[in-house]
Amino acid sequence: MSHPAPSTSSIQSTERIGQRASTGESEQQNSHIASIHVLDDDSLLNVFYLYRPFLLGEDEDDNARLFGGTGAWVRGRWWYRLAHVCQRWRNLIFGSASYLGLSLVCTNGTPIADMLAHSPLLPLVIDYGDITAAEDEEGAILALRQRGRLRCIRVDMPASNLQKLIVAIDDEYPILEYLIIASPIEDHIMTLMIPETFQAPHLRHLTLIGFALPIGSRLLTTAVGLVTLCLRMDHPSTYFHPNTLLQWLSFMPQLETLVIYFRSPVSSHDLERQLTHTPITTPVTLSNLHYVRFRGVNTYLEAIVRRITTPRLEKLRIDFFSQLTFSLPRLLQFMTRFMNTTENLRFESAKFGFFKGRVYVEVRPHGEAENLELALSINVCVQHLDWQVSSVARIFRSLSQIFSAVEHLTLEHEEHSLSSEEHNDVDRTEWRKLLGAFRNVKTLRIDDGLVEQLSRCLQLDDGERPLELLPELRELTYSGSGNTSDAFSSFIDARQNAGRPVTLVRPQLKPTPFRVVL
Repeated sequence: MSHPAPSTSSIQSTERIGQRASTGESEQQNSHIASIHVLDDDSLLNVFYLYRPFLLGEDEDDNARLFGGTGAWVRGRWWYRLAHVCQRWRNLIFGSASYLGLSLVCTNGTPIADMLAHSPLLPLVIDYGDITAAEDEEGAILALRQRGRLRCIRVDMPASNLQKLIVAIDDEYPILEYLIIASPIEDHIMTLMIPETFQAPHLRHLTLIGFALPIGSRLLTTAVGLVTLCLRMDHPSTYFHPNTLLQWLSFMPQLETLVIYFRSPVSSHDLERQLTHTPITTPVTLSNLHYVRFRGVNTYLEAIVRRITTPRLEKLRIDFFSQLTFSLPRLLQFMTRFMNTTENLRFESAKFGFFKGRVYVEVRPHGEAENLELALSINVCVQHLDWQVSSVARIFRSLSQIFSAVEHLTLEHEEHSLSSEEHNDVDRTEWRKLLGAFRNVKTLRIDDGLVEQLSRCLQLDDGERPLELLPELRELTYSGSGNTSDAFSSFIDARQNAGRPVTLVRPQLKPTPFRVVL
């Protein structure tokens, strides 16, 4: 039977009929409602099709989709009750199993052996949290061995339990589309290895947390239709060379989301030595890639962005480890290409959040609403405020060319991020280096706790011209407790005397800190 794409207009009058029929309401009780049996098969099928829930995070953001959405895949049983309404519905549902995306769900508490023995030969979905019962372990292994029927796999449990399941994953899984295997972040004592023979030619979404991939892995060289790739390396032994990553990416022309996440830093010196002996020569174009997240050292990122082209990139998130230097010439070139290929893109606002153990920066493009996702965010894992300011000053001075259009700058902090008096007082020069990367800023907002330091930063040195720092500034807003009414008076007076006045604003309420999603 050929079925057209469903439309909501064709089912508006039939949804209520189906609901009443499934609950057993009689025609006599509802004489003004037509019988469910007057609906043709296509109309019923449209109802069933639109009734299907989102199972894999299709309606959620990039981070949720990496892990198959925020809900349990047990929602894949949505059709069970409908198939028990009557023989006609059951025949229609099973006769359109592929169109409706039917599957059998294997999860904690499911008697897998009985289900496989007495159910139709539908594709299987595996979704297990931690396994504590021997029956669940046996059932999971039995389901994993149904290679020709597995469509989706998601398992998230300690490495000791995962090890027992991984041995059942080998050879080819011809219809597998979704694979998520993860162990808790703290559970990285043992290194898990994906079998080299494992392959899934129709795989579209892959997330591996805490796994090592063999260099000769057939998984990443045969999954040519991959749309999502998320690799988080929890142990140093799971590290792979940038050349290896680029070779893998060259087999993924359809890739849309890429996450490479190292939990521990690799020595930049060692990496530079590796790159000297094995220079990167493989250029890769990913025409559909729109979201990239990277966590690691800048040397690794530089090696990747040097050889990768992403004409449709929309969002880039970078997490750096604490480093003494940040040399980012390749990232600057990459971002410049990114902006040149995106119509009318220019960054308009930047926020710096100085938190405990990290400094987080989000940069928004022109016209971007507050509730939309960011075009660029940078997070640096560094403990103390003085190091935080020094780190982002080096990064943003290296990238100042692409932030020349930023007009709105906000500096926020959480009180506990100022961990000790020794590291509280930031060198005035470092603040000025950071502010110097934003020559076009028109509004500056300073949070409580930074007022004293920034007021000193904005004071003029002997012989310094008033417009040397933040020459386009028009408004300075600050919040804080205590007597800070004269904090910026010398700066305001200097700008007034130079004929470029700045309006000073002190709101009564402290602004709400921006929310960071990791």
